[in-house]
Amino acid sequence: METKRKNDGKFSQSLTFKAMIIIVLTLLMLIPNMMIQNLILERKERSLEAINRINEKWSQAQTVCGPILTIPYITTGLDKDKKAWTQQHEIHITPENLNISAQLYPEERHYGIYKTILYKSEIHIDGQFAALNKLKIDNSTVQFDKAYLSLQISDLQGVTNQLVFHVNNQSYTAEIGTQANPRSMSLIVNLKDLIRPASEEPLHYECNLHLNGSGDLNFVPIGNMSKAEIEGAWKSPGFIGSFSPEYTLGDTSFTAKWSILSFNRNIPEKWNDNEVGYFDQASFGVNLVDVVDQYQQNMRSAKYSLMFIVLTFAVFFFVEVLTKKRIHPIQYLLVGIALILFYSLLLSLSEQINFAIAYLIASIATIALIAAYSSSIFQNRLQTGMLSLMLVILYVFLYVILQLEDVALLIGSIGLFVILGIIMYFSRKINWYRPEENEENENEEDSGENEIEEQFPDAEWK
Repeated sequence: METKRKNDGKFSQSLTFKAMIIIVLTLLMLIPNMMIQNLILERKERSLEAINRINEKWSQAQTVCGPILTIPYITTGLDKDKKAWTQQHEIHITPENLNISAQLYPEERHYGIYKTILYKSEIHIDGQFAALNKLKIDNSTVQFDKAYLSLQISDLQGVTNQLVFHVNNQSYTAEIGTQANPRSMSLIVNLKDLIRPASEEPLHYECNLHLNGSGDLNFVPIGNMSKAEIEGAWKSPGFIGSFSPEYTLGDTSFTAKWSILSFNRNIPEKWNDNEVGYFDQASFGVNLVDVVDQYQQNMRSAKYSLMFIVLTFAVFFFVEVLTKKRIHPIQYLLVGIALILFYSLLLSLSEQINFAIAYLIASIATIALIAAYSSSIFQNRLQTGMLSLMLVILYVFLYVILQLEDVALLIGSIGLFVILGIIMYFSRKINWYRPEENEENENEEDSGENEIEEQFPDAEWK
């Protein structure tokens, strides 16, 4: 029984037992880390809600589709009982050419600590429809006198000017589409008696649109030949949608050009009534990206917390092994909590100030706290300095990874491989079985002395 107690006591003081305790503490640190990640997601959702409030008052992201020429027609016929019937329909026609020129004027708006990107835009649209003299529909009367153009806009609240279409040198003022119209989010231009069925002259159109929006501006290549050019005072645009542009980027501005043919997109030249819906999937445009998304950077940094905890605990463990100083598990736990609180501090600061400055302040505060605490534990300047240097290198390494988005995985993998190699190098001479070997030797010595004492009870030992 006494030997068993000794064995238990030896095991509780062995390197193996201490390593197991450290592993358990490391796994426990994953719980507050998950809480930090959930907090980041919660703050991001609150940010999106605040941004949506700003956008609702200004205007949402915009998608412009059109113009589309719509001509009503009446179809007549006889049913089985030879009674006459009539049906009202509409045929929708896309333009032969569509040319778009847009100038964007972005600006930032704040709601408390939250920020969103808004824009004003000046858009010029022109092109032409083919002549309609060959338009014929069986058993139908085409009502050319009721033809109209429609320009679909995803959020009409963003329109800031009276839209006037110039068609074949005549001016027409746009009206808002009624709820009865299938395109209720459209601006309607009634062409009245402009179209002449026998005319071989195409319809030339032109208009200027002033449109407010937020986030991104999109267009639908509704023409058989669609060309678009967008310019803006924004240094980091994102080009979105189904088509890639030719673009040039300046220090504070950009220019992008698209040229799209009819067979590049799945949009018919003509369709009846509601046979075809919206064409958002075929849209293209520009997104005014906010390159400083602090929540994304906070989330990415929080995912590296396990690496910081493991390496810091490893330094404490090596100091404990090499200097034979006893470090209590509670002390490991406090250092781990300090490492986790770095991410909470970083999140709260980055909502108020620039992310880079927030990162610098949070990392310096965390390194100073851990260095001061470890100094009282190690009582050795060299060991404390080595730990502080390691933390500085780790935080610099993490910041570099956060900035290099395209090669972050490559740099991170190489860095972790190097770190693992360093740990393996410093741990190569540690005798992980040393406590057990010492224990076995002590047991053998004790048993040998007991046998000698039993054989020679009256002997005097010096």
